[in-house]
Amino acid sequence: MSRKNSKNQLVDYSNSIKKSNDLSMGKLSYGLSLNQMQLLAFAIYSTQQDGSTGFIKADFEKKFELDEYRTDHANEDAKALYDLGFATVDLENNSFDYLRVFQRISYDKGKFKFKWTDDMLPHILELKTYSLTDLTITSKFKSGFSWTLYEYLKGHYGNWHKELSKAALMKLFNTDKVVSYQKNTGLFKSKVLNLAIKEINEHTELDVWYTEKKTGNKITGFLLHWSTGTQLAGATAKQVKLLQEIHNEVEKNMFDYLSVKNIEEARRYIIKIKEIYFQVEKGVSIKKADEFIKESLDYYKQLEYLVETNGKQRDTSIYYNWLEEIED
Repeated sequence: MSRKNSKNQLVDYSNSIKKSNDLSMGKLSYGLSLNQMQLLAFAIYSTQQDGSTGFIKADFEKKFELDEYRTDHANEDAKALYDLGFATVDLENNSFDYLRVFQRISYDKGKFKFKWTDDMLPHILELKTYSLTDLTITSKFKSGFSWTLYEYLKGHYGNWHKELSKAALMKLFNTDKVVSYQKNTGLFKSKVLNLAIKEINEHTELDVWYTEKKTGNKITGFLLHWSTGTQLAGATAKQVKLLQEIHNEVEKNMFDYLSVKNIEEARRYIIKIKEIYFQVEKGVSIKKADEFIKESLDYYKQLEYLVETNGKQRDTSIYYNWLEEIED
């Protein structure tokens, strides 16, 4: 049973990826840069969305708000992913399993194409037990250490603490070869562990902290603690589409609405619809989206009424489909 905290985290399932718990804990991202973790996640995302085995670079850049991602960057990151593998190891029970991730990765004029290995597919498709990662959350991370620790903790769903030696924790972050961190635990804490925990606490549903394990005066390990907040389902794609259509119609007919006699009333309805759409773009729950749909529809009807009573009404028959759908 995991510990709970008071945080609410809005989960956008349409922007999330699923990975088997073995995959989340299997050090898949071992040694990857933040951009390489993002590229891997977007490959999984594309496959789980519609079975696509390719995506456009511009969509990848937009998802993670990358200012510049050149062909040489893509080449470097693709090489790192092509060499990627992971393992599930249980030496206490005399078992281990090593597998490769990609069979092929190619790139041509702004489009990535990739082919998963057969052994990898069960870990990202048709999953019975899995951890969920919302890319709208992880896109806020500025450090790959944050992503690594977040997925590691998510992979231990149902737990609320985990003891790791300093050596094991450094290996998890792929910093075990950094001599300065080996010699100076305070430096490792400030540059790696504390940085990761700070970003996780700021941007996710988890609250993470740790206590130190010492042998004499020397720190030899860490006991990681975490609690999880309530995950709220984000608005569905259908809800967002309906709200977007209302907003776009108001935008398109702005001058008609602002030409009525009662311009201040029209202006108030327009501002309300814009404010609602701004909040939807930031992310809202399913329940809140339902409330916003009803409000936006009412404001839209009021605007139409103002036009009707101040002059010739436009032909709105082309909008009946989504109006009726909202009212059902």
